[in-house]
Amino acid sequence: MKNTVFLNSKKINFDGKINFSKLNKFTKVKLYDRSDKYEILERVKEQNIVVTKELPLSSDLIDKFPSSVELICEAGTGYNNIDIKAARKKNILVCNVPGYSTDAVAQLAITFMLNLCSSLILQQTMLRKGDFSNFTDDLHVPHAEIKGKTLGIIGAGAIGQRVIKTALALGMKILVYNRSIKPISNVKFVSLDELLSKSDFVSIHCPLTKDTKHLINRDKFNLIKSTSFIINTARGAIIDEKDLIEALQNGTIAGAALDVQEKEPFDIDNPLFSMKNVILTPHIGCKCIEARQRLVDLLGNNIEAFINKSPINLVNS
Repeated sequence: MKNTVFLNSKKINFDGKINFSKLNKFTKVKLYDRSDKYEILERVKEQNIVVTKELPLSSDLIDKFPSSVELICEAGTGYNNIDIKAARKKNILVCNVPGYSTDAVAQLAITFMLNLCSSLILQQTMLRKGDFSNFTDDLHVPHAEIKGKTLGIIGAGAIGQRVIKTALALGMKILVYNRSIKPISNVKFVSLDELLSKSDFVSIHCPLTKDTKHLINRDKFNLIKSTSFIINTARGAIIDEKDLIEALQNGTIAGAALDVQEKEPFDIDNPLFSMKNVILTPHIGCKCIEARQRLVDLLGNNIEAFINKSPINLVNS
């Protein structure tokens, strides 16, 4: 039987509610809550499969992995935390788990849009500070219908398409920027510049690569309408954060809703935390209990397929 080590299982089992039994059907599993870079090499000894969740595996680490390691499983969709070239050099396969959080992340993106339309977070903040002016006077915050607004989707993968489907049901108009044009009904594929200049909401759903890092920067913010919002539930570094802060401070854009940041863990003095026109969440898009359990079950499928010599979801084959 193959040996598997999950180096930071608490990243997905922080509440102790996840059932890992499916993994044990195919392999002997060791679960560690967390592992720092000094513990990793010791813990991968005599292991055939290494599982991580957003844990950085640099070339320096992978180069020192024992010959027993045959597969690295990223317990998630994004795998920019793993040095793919170093793994390939060591003949270690790398796989990910696409699709497990499609509904959860799409739900969060739509939730952000609905909150921004009604200024819900801002209104609750006012109440906590003892400001009841929205109750006693005229409404002091923006309040608009989402129907008829234009949503620009950057990246039309599984999550982007799920957001599109929900947004269409809400009566929104859809513009899409994607590397390739896909057959999606009732949407218009446009250039990135056109999408940014015409959208009321811009929602990012592309992966982080060398081509998409800082895809949205000062020049791109200057194309966005001053009444528009940007939403990021993908990866923080797709947006140049210093340029985002500048755009928010200058009123270049109306606001932002961010589930991800360029630096995670964040700096506590980050100006985004004190901005009234920003909604921040701590990378929760994939953390619904249903999504986390689905992740483990699909991870079991990956391991089973590898053991049966028909590996799936490879990203460095």
